[in-house]
Amino acid sequence: MIVVLDGSAREGEIAEVEKRIRNFGYDVYRSSGENSTVLGALGPAREDVRDALGTMPSVERVILASPPFMLVSRAFKQERSVFTVGDVEIGSGKVVLMAGPCAVEDRESYLQAAVAVKEGGAHLLRGGAFKPRSSPYSFQGLGEEGLKIMAEAKEMTGLPFITEVLDQHAVDIVARYADIIQVGTRNMQNFELLKELGQIGKPVLVKRGMSATIEEWLMAAEYLLSNGNHRVILCERGIRTFETTYTRNTLDLCAVPIVKELSHLPVFVDPSHGTGKWKWVPPMCLAAVAAGADGLLVEVHPAPKKALCDGPQSLVPEKFAQMVDLLKGVAQVVGRTM
Repeated sequence: MIVVLDGSAREGEIAEVEKRIRNFGYDVYRSSGENSTVLGALGPAREDVRDALGTMPSVERVILASPPFMLVSRAFKQERSVFTVGDVEIGSGKVVLMAGPCAVEDRESYLQAAVAVKEGGAHLLRGGAFKPRSSPYSFQGLGEEGLKIMAEAKEMTGLPFITEVLDQHAVDIVARYADIIQVGTRNMQNFELLKELGQIGKPVLVKRGMSATIEEWLMAAEYLLSNGNHRVILCERGIRTFETTYTRNTLDLCAVPIVKELSHLPVFVDPSHGTGKWKWVPPMCLAAVAAGADGLLVEVHPAPKKALCDGPQSLVPEKFAQMVDLLKGVAQVVGRTM
């Protein structure tokens, strides 16, 4: 249930409503906006509870039927969620660029890529230290050594970085280094991992599962918010359809405006995994910004043909910089900044 309080409600009155909700056996979450306060009551919807709360003088209305992803929904929080990572503001009017190689392969190439993407206009670095691969014989990442290389790149460039965690056992070590923790498509419904990430103080980016519906994707984010972590980014990265010849996945850009209407969380797009081919990445980035994406996750490699992971979908630094120049024009047209 969602309890909307009168805009003039004072802290004592809000606390009294929260206490009464808890007395009915619900967990309570508060969202404070400029003009009103909204309380989320987690538990089964009951008409008697709605009627009892509705009689309290500070309660404006009680919404009995709330979406299953209540804390993520716009019904719970009308204002957009905005938070900072280092000096980078996420969720505001600025389009945020995360860029770098798919995987940290070695110190020299990663540092070269980090400098190049910063010069090209990136705001955060990306890279994988632990790589979930379909084949057990493929490159699995450098582990903690890769995290140390990314930390060095951060010190060199001043850019925060995002990297993926594979399971709840690796959360501590990844959180020790990373500024944002990524939940990959294969882990979107790893509920124990989501619970663990909900209890740490690091922002989390949740990629859409390769066959996940929009509601399943939002429910994954709900696990994070219900466990206390409200700094969450949703990332569309393409879904699996019948097309396998010309693209790696089918990039569902329609999901961007839909999710932004349903949820207050920032929405990013990963056109590299969404297309699987570098030449389609720039047009999909332009389209993503036009569709309202708050940021982009782009793979950039100084020598894609030599890459140990996802070379065919990686831009060279020069192409990345050219794309950023085009993005600035689109962003300006739709009222955004870069």
